[in-house]
Amino acid sequence: MCWTLNRLPQILSSFIRELNAMLNDATLNIRQLQVFEAVARLESYGRAQQELGISVSAISNAMSQLEGQLGFSLCQRGRGGFALTEKGQHFLQQAIRVLSELNELERQSALLKGEHSGTICISTLDSIETETALSLPVVLRSFSDKFPNVHIKLIIRTPAEQLNGVLNNHIDLAIGSYNSRVHNFISEPLYREHHWLYCSDLHPMFFSRHIDKDLISQCPLVTRSYWNTSDLRRRGFSNGSATVETVDAQLLLILSGKYIGYLPEHYAWPWIKENRLRVLLPNEFGFQSPFSAICKRGRSNEPYLKEFRNLLKKNTVARPKWSE
Repeated sequence: MCWTLNRLPQILSSFIRELNAMLNDATLNIRQLQVFEAVARLESYGRAQQELGISVSAISNAMSQLEGQLGFSLCQRGRGGFALTEKGQHFLQQAIRVLSELNELERQSALLKGEHSGTICISTLDSIETETALSLPVVLRSFSDKFPNVHIKLIIRTPAEQLNGVLNNHIDLAIGSYNSRVHNFISEPLYREHHWLYCSDLHPMFFSRHIDKDLISQCPLVTRSYWNTSDLRRRGFSNGSATVETVDAQLLLILSGKYIGYLPEHYAWPWIKENRLRVLLPNEFGFQSPFSAICKRGRSNEPYLKEFRNLLKKNTVARPKWSE
């Protein structure tokens, strides 16, 4: 855990002071803070609905009630998109601190009672289910066998969302690929994921004997929403022609024959075997993504995280040397 058990009185005192300072109106409640935090982080009522498991109208009501009790607007929604107000940004930081303290208090209280309970939140990218280098189902099964009363929350997030979630203690451990060296995290190398550029059997280049690199770079390309222009330039493209949120949507657009696009090798393999996809100039356009498991610095020795990290080490094929 973030704090040792002998610091529980200080945690409790700090939490109560923070909570009292923030929730000076007795009608405010923790659920409203959870709704607001999810809406602000996901920048969408719809995405918050999926995560929280409540209706959009319930989210709207909670937000309206919270804003009414606070006496100021927290966010703006319209054609220009979603944006927090200046006061909303300040209030969000307070809400994150309170919710983080509350989660930590619950974990420490369970330890004091000698219980292995609570929740561990693990985040992955959306293509990991077909990854053969890491047997995540075995990891999850082994963890559940050892801690049967611990609730596992497994969520799919983009790399940027993972980093933010781990930093704010919303995510306990994340597995993904990160472009730059991250600070305030413990990063443990797992494996390297191969990515190739593909076209489908409906694309004009599928049956071509001679493929030109410059011609490929001019083809309509489907990209992920979190890729930036430097990612595209590094791979030989000036821009993308279509953007998707999931790897499944990426595959669908490639299969349409109108677009080319990158896919992880393990994910594309079933379609390769059926002769539905073709790799385009692998030496020119192929690349590898190093995957790591990350957790917040200072939390790596917490019992649940320590066990999960050990299980990842045991169930990663051709694992490189781990370092902290």
